[in-house]
Amino acid sequence: MRTIMVTGGAGFIGSAVCRLLVGEPGVRVVNVDKLTYAGNLASLRQIEGDENYRFHQADICDEAAMLAIMRSQKVDAVMHLAAESHVDRSIDGPGAFIETNIVGTYRLLNAALIYWRELPSDKAECFRFHHISTDEVFGDLPFDSGIFTEQTPYAPSSPYSASKAASDHLVRAWHETYGLPVVLSNCSNNYGPYHFPEKLIPLVVLNALDEKPLPIYGAGANVRDWLYVEDHARALFAVVTRGTPGQSYNVGGRAERTNLAVVETICDILDDKRPRASGQSYRDLIAFVGDRPGHDRRYAIDPAKIGRELGWQPLETFETGLARTVDWYLENDWWWKPIREKAYSGERLGTNVKSAQ
Repeated sequence: MRTIMVTGGAGFIGSAVCRLLVGEPGVRVVNVDKLTYAGNLASLRQIEGDENYRFHQADICDEAAMLAIMRSQKVDAVMHLAAESHVDRSIDGPGAFIETNIVGTYRLLNAALIYWRELPSDKAECFRFHHISTDEVFGDLPFDSGIFTEQTPYAPSSPYSASKAASDHLVRAWHETYGLPVVLSNCSNNYGPYHFPEKLIPLVVLNALDEKPLPIYGAGANVRDWLYVEDHARALFAVVTRGTPGQSYNVGGRAERTNLAVVETICDILDDKRPRASGQSYRDLIAFVGDRPGHDRRYAIDPAKIGRELGWQPLETFETGLARTVDWYLENDWWWKPIREKAYSGERLGTNVKSAQ
């Protein structure tokens, strides 16, 4: 039995990873999550009673707690997904991103290093620290240029992406300086079930169902590469179990779309599956709003390395994945209605911008 500790396992991507891992033969999952606003144990309802699943509410900034969990659970690998992740929130309050994404990663690395050094040689050789990051660390990609590879220089634009870039560098440093066996991955924009509704796709779906405006920054021309979250979870399992220590792997869906095209596609799906009482198209709810400060034009990931070395490919196209996602939100209001009513109702974030002094 291989025990994998997942930090941030109650979040969007983390919960998908936990649900996947519990179904893998010979894998035991230890979910460690602080349960901030985006952490939701309801996303793990289907596995919460499984004998190979354990949950610990703890903060990655608590180094002693992290080490104690690793020791008591006899962890064989750490998949580090715990992070503050929304660009707009990082604009309004960057401090939480520095604390969690940089300081928290530092504390977790320290705990992992102490734990790894205590392991017998055979266990130490198999141990992995997998740091899960984002394509946003690479910065702004012009519309007419290539795509991000593992060799693309870092050029983060937002407090969020800067904090993730810093954490990536820390993980690499703990490998080069101390020998900790690490693997890294950088992914494109995820979407799918259980996505906290501050992000574009769930926000648009739920605003549409509520007959609210569907906000699009600027002219909606910004391009993102979209990755279905369950495809991403499979990629992460491949990296943590078969990735080469010290290497990084880019994970993308080969599905570039403008933000406007994404919103229009959601509207078209809803027009078919849940027509408006007025008979009008959901496209009539689209509202263009002032652009996000420092909004990167384009992200696009080259996943050739992970395909070549680990045999991973996405199973969902953007069209099939988005249809599955919309269906899930239509069928699972038990999950999202409490969030919309009590935690986040769709208000705009990321407008706290000060003029230069």
